[in-house]
Amino acid sequence: MPVPVVAIVGRPNVGKSSLFNYLAGRRISIVDPTAGVTRDRVSTLIHHADCYFELVDTGGIGIEDTDNLTADVEKQIQLAIEEAQVILFVVDIRAGVVTLDEEVNRRLRYVTKPVLLVANKCDDVSLEVHANDFYRLGRGRTMLVSAEQKRGKQELLSEIVVRLPRAEGAEAPREVAMKLAIVGRRNTGKSTFINSLAQSQRMIVSEVAGTTRDSVDVRFERDGRAFLAIDTAGVRKKRSISSDIEFYSLTRAQRSIRRADVVLLFFDPRLRVSKVDKQLADYIQEQHKPAIFVINKWDLLKEEMPTGRYAQYMQAMFPMLDYVPLAFITAQQGKNVWALLNLAQTLFKQANTRVPTGDLNRVVQAAVHEQSPPMRQNRSGKIFYATQVAANPPTIVLFTNGPELFDGIYERYLVKFLRDHLPFKEVPLKIHFRAKKKGEALPVSDEPPPPEPKKAPDLKGLNFKSSEVTDEEVQKSTKRKDRGLWDI
Repeated sequence: MPVPVVAIVGRPNVGKSSLFNYLAGRRISIVDPTAGVTRDRVSTLIHHADCYFELVDTGGIGIEDTDNLTADVEKQIQLAIEEAQVILFVVDIRAGVVTLDEEVNRRLRYVTKPVLLVANKCDDVSLEVHANDFYRLGRGRTMLVSAEQKRGKQELLSEIVVRLPRAEGAEAPREVAMKLAIVGRRNTGKSTFINSLAQSQRMIVSEVAGTTRDSVDVRFERDGRAFLAIDTAGVRKKRSISSDIEFYSLTRAQRSIRRADVVLLFFDPRLRVSKVDKQLADYIQEQHKPAIFVINKWDLLKEEMPTGRYAQYMQAMFPMLDYVPLAFITAQQGKNVWALLNLAQTLFKQANTRVPTGDLNRVVQAAVHEQSPPMRQNRSGKIFYATQVAANPPTIVLFTNGPELFDGIYERYLVKFLRDHLPFKEVPLKIHFRAKKKGEALPVSDEPPPPEPKKAPDLKGLNFKSSEVTDEEVQKSTKRKDRGLWDI
């Protein structure tokens, strides 16, 4: 049985998004005094009293959108009402019943699903008497809550759960296998791609720049696995940000990158790579996130430019990210969409790969044999031992005779060599140089130490495996005794 849906509806500025965030227990929807901020359906999974349900925030009923998207917003509201098993009709207790509240009530008159009347902004006990005004809407008891003052949450959740359909043997929703963040400039087709993944009109798609304002989580399933796609607002130059809403959109796009397992950076091939694209790529690199450069709307340019030539252009624009794969898709037609999802899963697997310590040390030894560390401060850098202490991103610690002896150039050389010879060919690596303390004993291996590196080590037959990494494994990783030990 699919997860039941609970939809929040009401006129603008009654605190629907604030209530959504309050029930979710974290800040998800943008909350702003400006009417009409929420356009798309914003959803999250809620667990209460052994019951799971999807809570959906919607736009304000009756708002005239400034970008002429009123019909699209209304369609999203109607879809939420049709899919919901329970509806929360939110009103403002301080304003009382207004004309738009009566309009919302008329719209819900023929809905056969349970409708809970929720009076928000009941910040103080003295306001509770105003709840009597809402009895004329004919919705029975009014639930009193205050998202700002944190009042009434448990009672409201309990009332929701009582009205949800229960199925015998119902199981908890599948755990999300991978989270994808879709980022990029405005009008690069991110929302169209999300709709193609979800196979429904989940996001508003329009030629109007800046249609999507929030980061929206869209859950979908493929081949028996659950995925989470995070649609984000199109990013603009900081000097072009003209409102608080656009500021929130920028910061939430960055937060989405931090949350994601794999980031899809979208480009429109008809436009040159901009400063915004490079800033997003730099932020993805700073966060060490696996990424794919997605060239959307390729059908509009493929007759004029071969993919190889465009790939050369992208490599010239992002020389430090030459390991990031490119994907050419047409989201509107669904072309290569599922192939892109498969590629993202491949990168996620690479990022979670653990390399046996003996194999890792042989690769590092080969790298040093091919190019020795430069002389610095009349000393030559030495690497005594290497170990992978974490995955996602793969993190390698090198025990040396002094981190200050290894400059950025040699570090980049090591990263490239490791990426070429280890199963991390398309994901970022983190390397930490650590000084071996005097008298510090390195882990002892059951294997005999390798000979002096007179010739390059044989790198054939290396064994790698992919696994989910826990914090406990990371903490224990430097205490294991099955590591190869060698000296350079």
